[in-house]
Amino acid sequence: MEPRRKILLSLALSAGLALSGAVPTPAAASVIAATPAASVIATAPATAAASVIAAPVTAAVATTGYRFVDIAGAGVTLKANVIAPSAAGRYPAVILPASWGLNDLEYLAQARKLAEGGYVVVSYTPRGWWASGGEIDTAGPKDMADLSKVIDWALANTSADPARIGAAGVSYGAGISLLGAAFDKRIRVVAMMSGWTDLVYSLYSDQTRHRQSAGLLELAAALLGNSGPDLSGKLADFKANRDIADVMAWARVRSPATYLSQINANAPAVLIANAWGDSFFPPNQLVDFYGALTGPKRLELRPGDHAIAELGGIFGFENDVWSGVRDWFDQHLAGRPGEARPPVLVRPDNAPTESYADWSALSPSTTRYGLGRIRALDGTGLLGGAPTTGWSKPLPTDLDTTANGGVVLLTNGVSAFTNQRPSIWLPTVSRTRAGVWAAARPSAPLKIRGIPRVHLNLTGPTQGSLVAYLYDLDALGTARLITHAPITWSAPGEVDLALSAAAYDVPAGHALTLVIDTVDPLYYDANPPNNTITITGGSYLDLPTR
Repeated sequence: MEPRRKILLSLALSAGLALSGAVPTPAAASVIAATPAASVIATAPATAAASVIAAPVTAAVATTGYRFVDIAGAGVTLKANVIAPSAAGRYPAVILPASWGLNDLEYLAQARKLAEGGYVVVSYTPRGWWASGGEIDTAGPKDMADLSKVIDWALANTSADPARIGAAGVSYGAGISLLGAAFDKRIRVVAMMSGWTDLVYSLYSDQTRHRQSAGLLELAAALLGNSGPDLSGKLADFKANRDIADVMAWARVRSPATYLSQINANAPAVLIANAWGDSFFPPNQLVDFYGALTGPKRLELRPGDHAIAELGGIFGFENDVWSGVRDWFDQHLAGRPGEARPPVLVRPDNAPTESYADWSALSPSTTRYGLGRIRALDGTGLLGGAPTTGWSKPLPTDLDTTANGGVVLLTNGVSAFTNQRPSIWLPTVSRTRAGVWAAARPSAPLKIRGIPRVHLNLTGPTQGSLVAYLYDLDALGTARLITHAPITWSAPGEVDLALSAAAYDVPAGHALTLVIDTVDPLYYDANPPNNTITITGGSYLDLPTR
């Protein structure tokens, strides 16, 4: 990447961190300037420190300040920074791989907070990004080897305690951290923020390719990294919808779910924090993975999109996600009593935070809403009651409507800051292009918790795609998007679609509304042009509620 562009972007990140006081202090800067990278790498902790476990930290401690270092990875040089308590002794260590498109400056604010809490913190830029060597490996085997090399370096050159190693990160750094726990038994605690457990699902959920999210990942790699032929080739295949089996096999190697048995055998404590509206790594993949973990674990879901909930913490502001991460490390890595948090913590889009003993406790009941015959008067069908037969609703395959999932990152990201779900005016949804079904307006709030599922009976082309949207419809026609998901099939008949997990209270007097069309800019579709997909009787929505 052009050095000038890298420098400008790095300065922009540094400026944001400066506003929060997270940039190195003058004293720390002088330490950095006075310590050549080579001498930092060669400097091992004092012998006295190696034999002493530091006393538990009860208040902020003095730190060494930041040191910027070069770390020998698996055949490449990785750019990194390290900050630690300045007092002698052995301390728990946290390794922070940077996010996709960012570098080791990303975590300066949180690294300082962790160091003041008694941790050695090593943040590094993964291979292929910014000034680190090599090509982007997309959390593949080379990245796993690099992570182990970073741990080796931390043990040889800092006061890190080899029995107390943790890893954490946002997005790409989250995936590397969780995958690393499968391959390096020294990682005892993981905090995964906005990460993935199934990269195949993230790219092809319900067999539908995610256009905007994959495109943004490709753009970041082109601007800020060295994609190399591996990543470039797989992204080209993905866009062209060719060699699908090879792309999926490549993604499977980079999926923590593939190594679940290894993770359970190593038994790290795993914290998973994500957003309901994550347009890169939709949260459904996390639920089964969380349930299958056998070690200490916690699942947290909040409003927003990819990396939005934890964004304020990156700039050093008070942040519930990062506070939870530090508590997780305090309890499971440092052995200190931390804030008691439940195994499952959810913050609905429009209700206070809730806690549960396990995921299944979110939705003790499921209500089936049958899709009814479309009325000629308003082009809308009834959503509710038993599924009925003897009706059909044709949808053109290549015509969009005003119903859509929004823009990757922006739509759900803005929603998290405004506390307002994205909305449309339902009368603008063309009834000739979409199927619309609305439920009766209840006298009490409807609390949606979990993964809604849609069953559709279809006729039409051999291959096709649909997108289902679940809305909260008020009396004036404003429909607020609760959740949505696409589906693609290769044979007509019955299809079952899991909408993205949601926690939302439909107010009393509002109507739960289902809209189905064939086009959404977020996704590639498999629809033949100038054709028709027909939804028929017997279709229904299963809604998890409490």
